[in-house]
Amino acid sequence: MTPSNVLVSGASGMIGTALLQFLSNQSIATVCLTRRHSRPEKREIHWDPYSALASEKSPAIPDSLGPLDAAIHLSGANVAGQPWTLEYRKKLRDSRVETTLSLGEMLISLPKPPKVLLCASAIGIYGSRGDEILTEESGPGTGFLAELCQEWESATRDVEAAGIRVVHLRFGVVLSRSGGMLNKLLPLFRAGLGGKLGNGRQWTSWVALPDLLRVVQFCLETESLRGAVNVVAPQPERNAEFTATLGKVLGKPTFLPVPATALKVVFGAMANETMLSSLRVLPVRLVEAGFRFEFEDLNSALRSQLSS
Repeated sequence: MTPSNVLVSGASGMIGTALLQFLSNQSIATVCLTRRHSRPEKREIHWDPYSALASEKSPAIPDSLGPLDAAIHLSGANVAGQPWTLEYRKKLRDSRVETTLSLGEMLISLPKPPKVLLCASAIGIYGSRGDEILTEESGPGTGFLAELCQEWESATRDVEAAGIRVVHLRFGVVLSRSGGMLNKLLPLFRAGLGGKLGNGRQWTSWVALPDLLRVVQFCLETESLRGAVNVVAPQPERNAEFTATLGKVLGKPTFLPVPATALKVVFGAMANETMLSSLRVLPVRLVEAGFRFEFEDLNSALRSQLSS
């Protein structure tokens, strides 16, 4: 299936912004759900997922926007946005689970529901697993992020029961100079203050943003894909190698390691489950379905993002 009209939520983030441009370049029209004042001329629809769920009402989709072929759900508060207080943990959950439930109700209620829903998830579902090789067949791990991701993915059950194909895009660390982890690291590394985190032995599973966008289109069009899909490059790296490669690409030294204890003091539980977490994840289902990565190794991926 090659979709011609796709509904997108969470389009204002780093991935969503790039995805809208990418789909436009592929001549795929998009309809965006937005929580701010909608702009019909921009093909936007106002949507409050929390009130919609409470009132069991869905936003109206004007006939002029045409029937939807697919939906892509990217909403979710930034996991590394601030320390994980009880209040922020609730925000992380609600912005993922509640919005997914609300969107699912909306899609099911449409006169002609889309054929496929791509829903963001994360490799954090596996929990920190040391050197263990993780595939889509691996079970979930433990910890806040793992439990959050499980609940997030479970929120699509009604959508699947309604006959809509659902793909859970389990994103790894997304490499883009316009946002995400790489964008936050660049000032330190360009100043020559970069270095490994903790002992540096933890695995980092990453994906270059251009490949991520191609994965999204591939999953839209490949009807055999459903359920979990690991959106990571086929060559994960240990943190020490990741930071050394970034320093080499920038022409900067990386001799200032950050002790694990310091990270834990500053960031608490978030440090253990993000910066110090070890996730050696492989994209088995993508490769088996015939997807080919443009950026398979970290060096080429970083150079592609930092070359200009």
